[in-house]
Amino acid sequence: MRILHTSDWHIGRTFHGVDLLADQAATLRAIAELVAAHDVDVVVLPGDVYDRSIPGADAIVVCNKGFEAIRAAGAVIVATSGNHDSPARLGAGARFAAAGGLHLFTTVADVDRPVLLPDEHGEVAFYGLPYLEPELTRAELGVPQARSHAEIVDAAMARVRADIAARDGVRSVVLAHAFVSGAAAAGSERSISVGGVETVPAACFDGIDYVALGHLHSPQQVTEAIRYSGSPLPYSFGESSHRKAVWLIDLDESGLRSVQRCALPLVRGLSRLTGTLDELLTRADLAAAEDHYVAAVLIDDVRPVEAMRRLQARFPLAVHIEWQPPSGRPDLAYRERVEGRSDVEIARNFLTDVHAEPTQDELGWVEQALAAAVRERPDNTAVRERPDSTSDAELVAEWAASA
Repeated sequence: MRILHTSDWHIGRTFHGVDLLADQAATLRAIAELVAAHDVDVVVLPGDVYDRSIPGADAIVVCNKGFEAIRAAGAVIVATSGNHDSPARLGAGARFAAAGGLHLFTTVADVDRPVLLPDEHGEVAFYGLPYLEPELTRAELGVPQARSHAEIVDAAMARVRADIAARDGVRSVVLAHAFVSGAAAAGSERSISVGGVETVPAACFDGIDYVALGHLHSPQQVTEAIRYSGSPLPYSFGESSHRKAVWLIDLDESGLRSVQRCALPLVRGLSRLTGTLDELLTRADLAAAEDHYVAAVLIDDVRPVEAMRRLQARFPLAVHIEWQPPSGRPDLAYRERVEGRSDVEIARNFLTDVHAEPTQDELGWVEQALAAAVRERPDNTAVRERPDSTSDAELVAEWAASA
């Protein structure tokens, strides 16, 4: 039997506010093409089919078309719910969907009720462990004292092993949505720990022919038979160096025979650019990034006006900007940096750091704000008058907010 392991589709997710549905539709078509090209029998999808518990109508359309394309390519689909999905909504009509080749595991009650799929060597039992939140599932699993994910997964796997033992040597595949010890997070995953320890030891899955994991977004191997396929698209700039992939698994009469990594096509690149705004708008070597999602770090001395609009004129998919003006002596303590400076000079540097170099008119307003807190003594010594304990910085902030 040949199995394709994919996961964490997160259909409906946005990237810094940009709709990803077109990109997601493209990558699902690529997965269907791999199914056809490699004569895949079963596609497994361990969780986070959707990015939210109530997906939008457009997200449902994209997901359903992806399922249809995979089925048309010749594969049965076995999927579970993840921590982003709504088990009740994803599992609605599960028994009806199974008749069409889409098998959904979304409940605790189904963890030891496998889908049995035949090949020339007999049957392979596919077990699905949806995301199991300890607080919500420990009673149903018969472990009321459990607080960690490891205890919960242990209890669920005890049920799975009991069912395997009763089937006299059946080959087994387990889908699980969990954070297994030894694996590395990519940064775009949502934590699955709610009041308990979230990691699960790999030993929880001992004895299973292949364990298809979901939740972490980077393709990786925990053991030969325990793997994450990762998400089919990068969902953060931290994943810009990832090469997205799926695993192609072959089972023979005795169990796992081989695992092959299949790269997914890069739908759209991610680029992090650093420089002044003018440099980013004119540098010829950045032409390749014009079709990428772009995060820019601007190092202009003064915050550029309408920086995002101007950046998007060249990079239409620029989605994030940071302004990091060059600092003269970042190692100096604040007290050392302001020593010997007048209040106006300190305010001027503050405004330059958080906004832009103030104009002469703006500096005049600063002086007026500071003068409001100063009175002259008979001996002409300037003394700050703070009946309400207002500091210079607070006065300047108030002025900046109203300006």
